[in-house]
Amino acid sequence: MTSHGRTGPAPGRRTNSAGTWSEVHLTRRSDETTVTLALRPSHGGREEVHVELPDPLLAHAVESFASWAGIGLRLQAKGDDVHHATEDAAIVLGRALQKALGDRPRRRVGSATVPMDDARARVDVALDVGGRSYFSLQGELPPMVVHFLRSLADEARFTLHVERRAGFDEHHVVEATFKAFGLAFQEASQPLDQARSRKGTVVWEDRSPW
Repeated sequence: MTSHGRTGPAPGRRTNSAGTWSEVHLTRRSDETTVTLALRPSHGGREEVHVELPDPLLAHAVESFASWAGIGLRLQAKGDDVHHATEDAAIVLGRALQKALGDRPRRRVGSATVPMDDARARVDVALDVGGRSYFSLQGELPPMVVHFLRSLADEARFTLHVERRAGFDEHHVVEATFKAFGLAFQEASQPLDQARSRKGTVVWEDRSPW
């Protein structure tokens, strides 16, 4: 492993003092993996970020995402192989981000371009956190990174577009991708007084009219 209308919040979720974010704690267990997560919003300082995944590059990339998104994150995934642990970590992180956003109206969309040092990596990320699952990649990224991003977008119900414009150092390209994702998420998650969608706020109820 590599280290690097409710009367209260839903189980595993605590609203922060500003009321704009929710703190989330999740554990997912199966016969293949165990994933634990704690996610907290930024309170204006440097938040703790610590990620343990079987893939050291991906662990570092997820830490970069959290740091650039202004999120405090502890994430640990253990499993019978790298693929299972990576996929399930993405699922847990995606669900945590979706729960953290809650039902409050958000800016919803964000985008960012991040260059990276001598690798000349330039990565564009466009994001919509409005509840529609879609992932698109132009260019190439390591297969495990692609699988992680797609699994996260599916579980979080994000529309996520990633474009690799340039770069020959894979480490820098992957890191730039997750930094851009973090910046785009920070932008998209900004609270608004009312929803931008013409349909307003969609309400689900656990009951039927008959």
